Amino acid sequence: MATQNNRRAAKPAKAPRTGRRSPWAAAALIGIGLLITGGVYAGATAASAGSGSNDSVATSLTTEDGKKLFQANCASCHGMNLQGTSNGPTLIGVGAMAVDFQVGTGRMPLQAQGPQAPSKPVQFTDAQVTAMADWVQSVSPGPGIADERYLDGEGDAGRGAELFRINCAMCHNVGGAGGALTEGKYAPGLAGVLPQHIYAAMATGPQNMPVFSDMNLTPDDKRDIISALMWSHENGTPGGYTLGGFGPVAEGLFIWIFGIGGLVAVTVWITAKSN
Repeated sequence: MATQNNRRAAKPAKAPRTGRRSPWAAAALIGIGLLITGGVYAGATAASAGSGSNDSVATSLTTEDGKKLFQANCASCHGMNLQGTSNGPTLIGVGAMAVDFQVGTGRMPLQAQGPQAPSKPVQFTDAQVTAMADWVQSVSPGPGIADERYLDGEGDAGRGAELFRINCAMCHNVGGAGGALTEGKYAPGLAGVLPQHIYAAMATGPQNMPVFSDMNLTPDDKRDIISALMWSHENGTPGGYTLGGFGPVAEGLFIWIFGIGGLVAVTVWITAKSN
């Protein structure tokens, strides 16, 4: 008994707990705190963004807003009062239609000087484009944005296709796929272009395009052309793969490379088998 008591007495007592935790515990606590904080911040941001979008929808821009947008983004080239500068032409008399086309297709503001201004992602909202167009129209009136009844695509598509072949296909291709012009210029493809911008291009003649006034193509003629393009893009072509719709050059090249090339390959194979 004495020996057992001695052994018990000799057994070291447990060290008192110091309260220290594993280093991973601190990292875990920090991570949880960051997740909670980030979640709360994201929720608050989404809520404020949602309320802000509703406010922006409810608030329409005025002509004065359009003036400020123009002076901040366009006046360096076109002048504070549309008079033009050495870097850009005058906008006196161009009207809302031309502004809506140039800014609404992303061609303006111009990214860099070149043979022509390419279409690119639009930098402004629809409301901002409309506000700038309205201000230009108020300062120096010109052609206004086309009436919706000419943009509905419900015109005579067959007659519009004929008018397009006569007046437009020599540059834009009979399928509206676009084509090359001289000196690095080109006629853009028309797939996906909004009806109001197609109408504006015919009426204002941007860059290399001629102006088709109402004496050349009446508003109903323009409506029929728009209807033909919309029908073509919605229904596609019944002839199979179009090779980009660039006409006989692309088709002839395809036949020359793959058609004749395939015949030569088959001939060589037959000759090799016979030998």
